[in-house]
Amino acid sequence: MKLEGPGIKRAIGEFEDDLARREARQDDDRDGRLLADCSLRAEVRLYYDLLVPPDSDRPHPLLVALHGYGGNKKQMMREASEMAPPWFAIAALQALHQHIREPRTPGEPLRYGFGWLTNFRPAESIALHHDALFALIERAVAEGVADGKKIFLLGFSQSVALIYRFVFKHTDLVRGAVCICGGLPGDWETNDEYRPSRTAILHLCGARDEFYPPERVRDYVTKLSARASRVELRSYDAGHEISDAMRADVRSWLAEMAHS
Repeated sequence: MKLEGPGIKRAIGEFEDDLARREARQDDDRDGRLLADCSLRAEVRLYYDLLVPPDSDRPHPLLVALHGYGGNKKQMMREASEMAPPWFAIAALQALHQHIREPRTPGEPLRYGFGWLTNFRPAESIALHHDALFALIERAVAEGVADGKKIFLLGFSQSVALIYRFVFKHTDLVRGAVCICGGLPGDWETNDEYRPSRTAILHLCGARDEFYPPERVRDYVTKLSARASRVELRSYDAGHEISDAMRADVRSWLAEMAHS
C-alpha cells in the first residue's frame, strides 16, 4: 500500500528542512530555560460505525473490527461485513492518529488514513486503545446491541499486536479474536502483565506476506498457546492482505465460536 507520493514527500521534506534551520537559529539566538515534554489534557473523540442486524430486539454477538495502518473505519466495516455471520452486530473503530495520503489519481483530493500508535510514547496510545475498546463494548452491551458473553475482535496488520495486548491483559472479556497478517507484541516475552486468557485465537497469515513472512510467524502457535485457551494458525496463498479464502474461514470460525 503506497502511503505517500513524490509531491507529499517533497513537501514534508521541505517543511522538515525549514524546521531544522529555524531550530538551529533558535539554539544560537535565544537564552533561557527549556522545559521539554510538558503535557496537558484535552478531550479526544474516537469514531466508529455500528451495524446492527434487522432482528434488533435482542442482544447479538458483537464483532469489533480494527483496521491496519493507513486504514479507516469505513474500509474495515466493509471487510468485517464480509466475514461476520449475518446475526452478528459489527462495530468498526477508527484509530486516533490521522495522516495525509496521496490521491488515488492525480488531481483528486488528498485522502486520509489513521494509525494506532508510533514509537513516541506508545504506552499512552496503547492505554487509549484499551479505554476505547472498553467504552465501545460497554455502550453496546448497555444499549442491548451486544451480548456481553459473545464479544469478538478482528484486527489486521498494525492492530493485531494491540489486540493481543488487550486480550492477555483483560482475560475474561473477549470470547474470540481473529488476527490477520500481524505480529505479537514486542514485549511478549518480558511483560508480566500478560496472563492466561479464555480468549480463543484464530491467527491468519499470508505465505507471501513481506512484513510477516512464514519464518517470522512459525512459532506463534507455541507462544500463543502458553496463554490462550485455544489457538489456530492458518496460512494462505496471499500477501499482506485479506483474501477471499480468509474471509470464508473467518465467517465459519465466528459462527462456530458464537454457538459454542
